[in-house]
Amino acid sequence: MSGEEAAAAVPQPPEEENKEEEVQQETEALEKPPEPTYKCLVLAAHGGYDKVKLQVRKGSPTPASGQLLVRVRACGLNFADLLGRQGLYDRLPPLPTTLGMECSGVVEAVGEGVTDRKVGDKVMVMNRAGLWQELVVVPANHSFVMPEGMSFEEGAAFLVNYITAYMILFDFGNLRPSQSILIHMAAGGVGTAAVQLCKTVDNVTIFGTASGSKHETLKENGVAHPIDYRTSDYVEEVLKTAPKGVDIVLDPLGGSDTLKAFNLLKPMGKVILYGSANLLTGQKKNLIALAKTWWNQFSISALQLIHANKAVCGYHLGHLDGEWELIAGVVASLINLYKQGKIKPKIDSVWPFEQVGDAMRQMQDKKNIGKVILVPETPKQENKEEN
Repeated sequence: MSGEEAAAAVPQPPEEENKEEEVQQETEALEKPPEPTYKCLVLAAHGGYDKVKLQVRKGSPTPASGQLLVRVRACGLNFADLLGRQGLYDRLPPLPTTLGMECSGVVEAVGEGVTDRKVGDKVMVMNRAGLWQELVVVPANHSFVMPEGMSFEEGAAFLVNYITAYMILFDFGNLRPSQSILIHMAAGGVGTAAVQLCKTVDNVTIFGTASGSKHETLKENGVAHPIDYRTSDYVEEVLKTAPKGVDIVLDPLGGSDTLKAFNLLKPMGKVILYGSANLLTGQKKNLIALAKTWWNQFSISALQLIHANKAVCGYHLGHLDGEWELIAGVVASLINLYKQGKIKPKIDSVWPFEQVGDAMRQMQDKKNIGKVILVPETPKQENKEEN
C-alpha cells in the first residue's frame, strides 16, 4: 500500500465529517432559491380593528383554467369590509377569511383558455372577497384592463365606488338635466364618485351632507349646497332651498333616514337605498344600533307608493356578482368617462398592510375625503419621511 493510499484509508475525525456536511448544506441552501412568500390580511374573528391580522404565506398560487394570477399593488377599502369585520356582511366566506372587494395590479400568469389577458397587463379586479393579498387568483372576467395613465391607487379606487354611483344614478335614478339630488356622505368614496358623475349631466343641483371641515372640498367638487349633518337638520336645510323637495336621494344610511329621504322627494322622485352605515357606531357590533335600525326600518305598501307617486329602489353590488356582462358594460362607460377627464378617483390616504387598523379607523370615523387605499409595501412617500 502506498503512502497516499494509507492516508486515504485513515478514518476522518467526526468533527471534520460534520464540518464537511455543514459546508455542503450551506452550499445547497445558497444554490436553492428561497421559497416565495406573499402577504395577506386575514379576518380571524369578528370584532374590532385588531381582528384583521397580517399573515405571510409560503408558495405562489397557480391559476386554473379561465383564471389569472395577479400581483397586487393596491387595494380599496369599502364599507362592506368594515361591516364584514363586525360580522354584519352576509357575502363573506366562513372565517378565517381574507377581506377585500377590489384591487389593482399586474398579471403574472394566465390560466388555460384565457385569451383577452396577458402577462404584464395592468388590471383592476373586483371580487366578492379575498383581494387584500399580495398575490390573488381570480376569474379573468373579474378583471378590467386599466386605462393609460391610471395609477394603481386610482385603479383600486375605481370599480366598487364608480360602478355603484353610476348604476344608482343612471340605471335606477334616471338622472336628467335640471334635476336636484341629495347625496349623503358626499365626501366618501361613493359620494365623491356620485358628485363627479352628476357633473356629467347639465344643470344638476347637488345637496351633499358631510362634516363642516369637508365643505370647502365639496364646493370645489361641485356640491352647490353642503350640509353639516352634525350641527343642523339636513331635511330643514334642503327644504330652505328646495321647498318642494328633490328628485333623487341616495341613501347609504338606512333606518330612520330612509323615511326622511322618502318625504324629501318631489312627486315622481326616487330614493335609492344602497347601504346601512347607521349600523356602524363603534369598533364592534352594536346590538342597540342594530335594534334601532331594524325598528326604524322604512316600510311602505304598494298602494301607498301609487298614491305618493314616488319610487323606492334597492341596490347591492355584492348581489350582482353573477351579472358580469352587465357590470362590464358599466365599466366600459366609466373608463370612457375617465379617458375624457370627466371622472377621476380622489385618494384620501394610502396605508401599508401593517396599518390596516388605522386605515379602517380613518374610514369608520368618517375622516376621509375620497378613497382609503391599502398597499402591500410601505408607500414611497412614507419611506422618504422615515429616511
